Amino acid sequence: MDFRNLANFLEKLEKTRSRIEITKILASLFKKAEKGETEKITNLLLGQLAPGYKGIVFNLAERMMLQVITQAYKKDLKEVKNLYKEEGDLGNVAGELAKGSSFKAKRKSIIEVYDFLLAIAQDEGEGSQERKIEKMARLLSTLDPLSVRYVARIPVGKLRLGFSDKTILDALSWLEKGDKSAKSDLEKAYNVLPDVGLLVRKVKEVGIRKVSIGIAPVIGVPVLPMLAQRLKSPIEMIEKMDKVAVEPKFDGLRIQLHYKSGKNGFIKAFTRNLNETSWMFPELESIGSQVKTKELILDSEAVGVDEKRKSLVNFQTTMTRRRKYEIEDIAKKVSIKFYVFDILHCDGKNLMNFSYLERRKILDKTLVSGKLLEVVDYKITKDSKVIEEMMRKELSEGLEGVIVKRANSRYVAGRTGWRWVKMKEEETSYAKLVDTLDCIVMGYSVGKGRRAQFGVGQFLVGVLGIEKIKSITKIGTGITDDKFRELKKRLTKLEVKEQPKEYEINKDLKPDYWVTPSLVVEIAADEITKSPKHTSGYALRFPRLVKFREDKSVDQATTVSEVERLFKFQKL
Repeated sequence: MDFRNLANFLEKLEKTRSRIEITKILASLFKKAEKGETEKITNLLLGQLAPGYKGIVFNLAERMMLQVITQAYKKDLKEVKNLYKEEGDLGNVAGELAKGSSFKAKRKSIIEVYDFLLAIAQDEGEGSQERKIEKMARLLSTLDPLSVRYVARIPVGKLRLGFSDKTILDALSWLEKGDKSAKSDLEKAYNVLPDVGLLVRKVKEVGIRKVSIGIAPVIGVPVLPMLAQRLKSPIEMIEKMDKVAVEPKFDGLRIQLHYKSGKNGFIKAFTRNLNETSWMFPELESIGSQVKTKELILDSEAVGVDEKRKSLVNFQTTMTRRRKYEIEDIAKKVSIKFYVFDILHCDGKNLMNFSYLERRKILDKTLVSGKLLEVVDYKITKDSKVIEEMMRKELSEGLEGVIVKRANSRYVAGRTGWRWVKMKEEETSYAKLVDTLDCIVMGYSVGKGRRAQFGVGQFLVGVLGIEKIKSITKIGTGITDDKFRELKKRLTKLEVKEQPKEYEINKDLKPDYWVTPSLVVEIAADEITKSPKHTSGYALRFPRLVKFREDKSVDQATTVSEVERLFKFQKL
C-alpha cells in the first residue's frame, strides 16, 4: 500500500470524533492492508515504531523538528518558528510548506517510509542528531503534503488521532465479526502479549480464534500487570472473596522481572506501563545467585533502601533512579530490594492459570530470599479481624497497608473482578478517602498573582469512562513551588491546540491550555461529592497532588466505576 493511501485514512481518523466510526475506519484499513505491512501500519497509527517495551524512540525534540522542516523546504528558521506559533502543530506547518514546495513528491510504500523512520530512530553515536535532522528532512521533501502532515508529527509523539490499543482491538473484532463480539478474546490475548501490532498481524494470518487459544507469556515481553480494586471493609472483602491471602503493601515501583540464564540470557525489568527499565537497576546483574531456575517471570515491588538507617525509603526517593546518567552515583546512595509476590512463568510453563496458592508454592521453591530479592510473606485467612490486625501492623511499620488476594484466583491482568483488593486506611478512619486516585491531566490554566511566575495556577484532571476521559476536579492548592515548576515543564511538552477527542468536558471547565492524555498524577482528597459540572458525575473535595506517576499509563488510571465505589464506601 502507498503511504499516501494510509495518509488518507489518517485524515479520516483525525476528522472523526465518534469512536464507533473510528473503529469502522480502522477495520476497513486492516482489510485493505497486506499481511506483511499490518504490524507496521498499526504502530504508525499509534504514532510509534514499536511498542514501548522495545524502547525504540526518536530523540527528536520539537526544536530539532523545526530545523528538519527548515531544511526540507529551504525556509528561514525564524519564519518556520512563527508559523508554528500560529498553528501550534508541526504537522500542519510542514504540510502547508510542502504545498508550496518545488519538490516533486515520490510514491513511497508504507514499508519504505516505516523502515526509513526506524533507521532514523536507531541512528546513535557522535553526530547522530545532525544525521537525524538531515535524514528526516530528506524524507519529508519526498512526500506529498498530506503524508508530510502525519509523518512530521510522529517523532514528537503528537499524531493525535484520539484512540489507543483498545480501539484497535475493537477494530479487529469488527474486521472479522462485523461487531465487537470477539473483543473479550482479543483482550485476553493482548493482556498476555501486549503488542497490538503483532496481534493485528497474527489475526490477519490465522484469525482471532487461533490467536486467542493457547496464548502464553513470552520471556522478554511484558505481561499486563494484575491490579487491585479498592475496598475499605474487611468484612466485605471476605464476603466477596472467601478465603484470602493478606500481604503487606509497599510504597515502591511495580516491576515485572524477566530472567533467562545461559549464553543468550538476559534480565529485563518492566514497569507497570510496560517500559523496559533494567538500566535503573544495575544490581540485577547478580540475580542468578538467588534463582534456582533457567527462566522465569516475576511480579515484584522495587523499593529503595537507606543503608545508613537500614530502612525503606519513599516512592519519590526510589524514583530518583530515573536519572539515567547519574545511575551509578544514585545506586550507591539508594540501594534497591525487590519484594517478590508472584510468579507468572517458570522454565517454559505458563503459571497464569494456576491459583494464587499454587503460584506461591512454586515461587517459594524457585527463589532464595537475600539482599536483592525477598519473597513477600503472606497469611491465609477467612477472618476479617485478621485483615484488620495485619493492616494496623503494616501501617505501624511504615508501610502503605495491605493487599488482600483471593486464594484460588488465577493471575488476570487489569482490575477484573474481586481477585485483589488494596486497603490503605483503616475502616474506622474519617475525613479522608479510602485511597488516592490516579487521574489523567487534561489541561491547565495560567496562574494569577504569585502563581503567574510558574505559568500554571491550576490544572484539570479526569478519570476513565467507558469510552471517554471524564473530568473530576481542578487542583491549584497544596502544591509546592517546585511542584508547580515541574508541572509546567511536563505540561508544556504535552500541549495541543485543540481539545483531544478522548475528553468529555463541560464548556465552563475549559482550561487555558489542553494537553494530550499522557501524564498520570496521584491525587488525594478528603471526600467525593456528586457534581453536575464534572462529566464523571463526581468532584473531589480538597484535592491535592501527591506525586507524578511515571510508572502508570493512561489505561491504568482510576475509572468512573471505581470512583462510584469510593463514593459509596466513604464515611460521610
